[in-house]
Amino acid sequence: MDRIAITGGFRLEGELPISGAKNAALPLMCASLLTGETLKLSNIPHLADIKTLKLLLEGHGVKTETVNEGSMFGQGQTINFTTKTITSTTAPYDIVRKMRASILVLGPLLARVGEATVSLPGGCAIGNRPIDLHLKGFEEMGATIELEEGYVRAVAPGGRLKGGTVLFPTVSVGATENILMAATLAAGTTIIENAAREPEITDLANCLNAMGAKISGIGSRTITVEGVDKLHGTEYSVMPDRIEAGSYAVAAAMTRGELELKGENLLDAMRGSVGVLKQAGLEFTETGGGVMVKLGRDKIRGINVTTQPYPGFPTDMQAQVMAMMTLCDGASVINETIFENRFMHVPELTRMGADITVHGSTATVRGVDHLLGAPVMATDLRASMSLILAGLVADRQTFVNRVYHLDRGYERLVEKLSAVGAKIVRDANLGI
Repeated sequence: MDRIAITGGFRLEGELPISGAKNAALPLMCASLLTGETLKLSNIPHLADIKTLKLLLEGHGVKTETVNEGSMFGQGQTINFTTKTITSTTAPYDIVRKMRASILVLGPLLARVGEATVSLPGGCAIGNRPIDLHLKGFEEMGATIELEEGYVRAVAPGGRLKGGTVLFPTVSVGATENILMAATLAAGTTIIENAAREPEITDLANCLNAMGAKISGIGSRTITVEGVDKLHGTEYSVMPDRIEAGSYAVAAAMTRGELELKGENLLDAMRGSVGVLKQAGLEFTETGGGVMVKLGRDKIRGINVTTQPYPGFPTDMQAQVMAMMTLCDGASVINETIFENRFMHVPELTRMGADITVHGSTATVRGVDHLLGAPVMATDLRASMSLILAGLVADRQTFVNRVYHLDRGYERLVEKLSAVGAKIVRDANLGI
């Protein structure tokens, strides 16, 4: 099994391209199930989750064609997705268990052919993330739902969902995306109340409108979808990854470096993170092709952070900011309100000399003068990145194990960091 070795203490400087957002690409790929015509998606990152979903979609009858492989310092992949006929309405356990986003095929299948059988999903072990909001939403649109032997069986009586009002008691990105896609082909108008507002949902809605959907209220808490009889193909570019951008912004600050993060409208996409990072002392300057990031003071400032739905501070940046706060001036308090089990990186950071105390959903981080390299174990995708960040500044070498987590969400991480000055290698022979 591969692991990554990092020799800390090197300043990061230069241009660093930001890949297409995994969390935007996955629902966009699922949207290809909604039409018999070709959906051409560009700027798709090279990630394990993309390969997993591609395999799942092909099992439903999607024909995929990679027309451009992309490159590290250019755009991501360009792939054509064509679903002339749905050949299977079952999403099997063997594939779905690998990635939670697989549940996003449920809405498009149900909308296109009136039925779907999808295994209950897997993904990172960061806490309980039930899909009941998805299922209740489909029931509001007339679907009948049965749970049996680990599978969700959904049927639209008469073969077509009906418009309705879906009120989410809590904000859910995945449920908003699933209902949004399903509503595009429903009979009548669907109103989604308390919808998630993440930029990735805006990206999905804009693509669906380009395919002929009638969606209004994009980016607001109330989304209105007027169902249409069919959607057509289109060409669409995946937005840049705001979490990757935030992670590398933290890397610039921790190493006292200066990075130009390359990508369109990055500051706008990073809105939930930028405010918190500025409080910690980071400076952001827009450039012609992205944003320049550096630490604008002698030492990282200790801050208090609470994770919240967009436009609040994202839970997907919590681990990275915690790594940064291990070197802060004073102390920081981090409250995790989204997932109940997302402090699994804390024991690994403390192995590197961090001073962190956890009480329930609150972590208190007291800044230390330096971190020490050590063998550490990644527990989930964002936790993996927090250990990489700590390794970039630690004395001696850090060895990060279970790097398959990183493969799910950070495209060509070793190559990108190496290009801006990091001493980092990946080697199967290093693995344990």
